Amino acid sequence: MKLLVINGPNLNMLGKRQPDIYGKKSLDDINKDLESYAKLKNIAIDFFQSNHEGKIVDKIQEVDSYFDGLIINPGALSHYSISIRDAISSINTETIEVHISNIFKREIFRHHSVISEVCKSSIVGLGLNGYKMAINKFIYQRS
Repeated sequence: MKLLVINGPNLNMLGKRQPDIYGKKSLDDINKDLESYAKLKNIAIDFFQSNHEGKIVDKIQEVDSYFDGLIINPGALSHYSISIRDAISSINTETIEVHISNIFKREIFRHHSVISEVCKSSIVGLGLNGYKMAINKFIYQRS
């Protein structure tokens, strides 16, 4: 099994940006941790991060050709990106949305995700473990 993790805008600032909400680990630290975790589970995993909506859309459109599952944290784009929503709708690969923070306990504009409606499931508010839970969900669905 091969999974892709896509992280959206400002997630490249993890470890620096609001560590009280997002923690002190950098995106590189998180990716290394997830890579080790996936390796233990015999899963191949790739990572992509962009602050640009169109680049994320382009990457999603490639998913069916190379990956068995998509884990996406679209960041702020979750709340208004119809283009990312449409890109996810256009692929056959199962997608799981992850949010490090609990978007339902934050500002009201963060309470709704247009992305979650086209994802198999959403994992919110579990910190960095949300990504691992998404990996596990793919493993258990496969068996």
